[in-house]
Amino acid sequence: MIALAPQIRVFLCRQPTDMRKSFHGLVALTESLLQQDPLSGDLFVFLNRRRDRIKILYWGQTGYCLWYQQLQQGTYQLPGQDELKQQEVMEVTRSQLSLILDGIDLTSARQRTRFRLDKETTQK
Repeated sequence: MIALAPQIRVFLCRQPTDMRKSFHGLVALTESLLQQDPLSGDLFVFLNRRRDRIKILYWGQTGYCLWYQQLQQGTYQLPGQDELKQQEVMEVTRSQLSLILDGIDLTSARQRTRFRLDKETTQK
């Protein structure tokens, strides 16, 4: 996959998306449904109804980029199915996106405790 900078955010669209949509259609969905700025450089993830196809839209340095994958077997599992029913868009971590793309069972995957430096503490 693409190496992502730490400041990149990942937004997952809960609503199934027509995979015939390309750049302009997905930009329109990003603005209207996700209520996000498609020029932000963040990743916007769209899946079809069967969850066997995924498109990721983002703004590169010179234009829109679109990553598309079709699974030959299986489906993508989404995090927090119950949570997703409550909202049209869900922000996921870069790690969660990687797990989704790699086909890891998200219900059994858990992160072990790690030290994280607080940004506010380091800026003083």
